[in-house]
Amino acid sequence: MEKSSGKKKIAIFISGRGSNLKSLIKYSNTKKSIIKIVLVISNNFSAKGLDYAKKSKIKNIYIKYSNKKNFENRSLKLLKQNNVDLICLAGFMKILSGNFIKKFYKPILNIHPSLLPKYKGLNTHKRAIKNKEKFSGATVHIVNKKLDAGKIILQKRVKILKSDCEKSLQKKVLKIEHKIYSKAIEKLFTNY
Repeated sequence: MEKSSGKKKIAIFISGRGSNLKSLIKYSNTKKSIIKIVLVISNNFSAKGLDYAKKSKIKNIYIKYSNKKNFENRSLKLLKQNNVDLICLAGFMKILSGNFIKKFYKPILNIHPSLLPKYKGLNTHKRAIKNKEKFSGATVHIVNKKLDAGKIILQKRVKILKSDCEKSLQKKVLKIEHKIYSKAIEKLFTNY
């Protein structure tokens, strides 16, 4: 039985170093993987993640973001051409419009470095430490029109130690992100 034909086609949107992209590529190459990454789109020409995509022979495209509408229209065209079933935002530092979300009409996942609904947006680690939180973590959620407010698919927490600073907490949370993103994708497709 040919299993690869049943794999879900994924597009990953990135802006930076691409560590979550790297872990998803690794997962996609395992036997148990239910995904095939067919496209990587970046709004940043020098995003390190584009190099990972090239090395893994995944179609990768830089689209200038100076015009949001143009970026979204070009992205939608590429998503359609590649029959993408799911978009994963992995360190994509732009907010997609409600119009884009509606036009794509399939799930879009995001991974966020906090235990949502706490600490939406930026500087999550700094805020968690400042507020003397005992735990932080990562959340994979469905993207909707409101920032970091979509249905939560998976969360995992880490303990914040007294000795933790922004950087050490970021490292701990990133490790968790790499573990839960692929699990959240599996959960999404088994529940929908």
